[in-house]
Amino acid sequence: MLIHEMTMTEFAEKRVTVSTGILPLGSLEEHGPHLPLGLDAMHAYALAQATALVHPCLVAPPLFYGLCRSSAQHAGTVGISGDSLRAVVYDIGLGLWRQGIHCLCLLTGHAGGTHQSSLVEAGERLLETTGLEVAVVCVLDLLDDARQLIECKGDSHAGEVETSLALHLWPELVKGGAPRAFPTFPRFRLVRDKLSHWPSGVWGDPGPASAEKGRKILEIEVKALVAVLAGLEEQARAGATPGPSV
Repeated sequence: MLIHEMTMTEFAEKRVTVSTGILPLGSLEEHGPHLPLGLDAMHAYALAQATALVHPCLVAPPLFYGLCRSSAQHAGTVGISGDSLRAVVYDIGLGLWRQGIHCLCLLTGHAGGTHQSSLVEAGERLLETTGLEVAVVCVLDLLDDARQLIECKGDSHAGEVETSLALHLWPELVKGGAPRAFPTFPRFRLVRDKLSHWPSGVWGDPGPASAEKGRKILEIEVKALVAVLAGLEEQARAGATPGPSV
């Protein structure tokens, strides 16, 4: 159930029985020489849509901008600050709460640590100021049951997992292959010339990727995300926090 495709009347009717929402988030960021810049948000949005087919929930339009640090100097990366990210996610969450959403999953396809920390901070503020039950979920954290499928140890960015998902969901956007690569950032020390430490933009190995593997990974992610939503809804029922008048 995509919020942006619903009419005012349709939304008003649906929120009577469905009060769980997903906000897909990502980044406009390099994904090597072979994958689209918007992959993170595209992944989160596709996962949210697939989840809505098996578990009633409302899917908000995705946010394509996030906090990008390690990839900030690569061609095509357009990031926003942590302050901006926290503010916009909080405002959207507050707006969804006022529209009758009681459970909100902030689902990010971008796994940057500073990005995820900003989402947690926005979620904590929503907990303090609304009756929302909030979960912050990174797609990589839904892959526990997919480990037997993934051949590349330490695969993280534009590698086996993301290339497989792209081959399954958007094969026309995959532009050839890319070499196995891992960044060489020093431990502890921050660096100015990030490109010299991560020239390829790949963190993992796209070589073993396949469309069939991508299909299986998406199925596993859906199952795991459904469990997260069910836990949120159980908590909401236990708390029985009344919603705002709308």
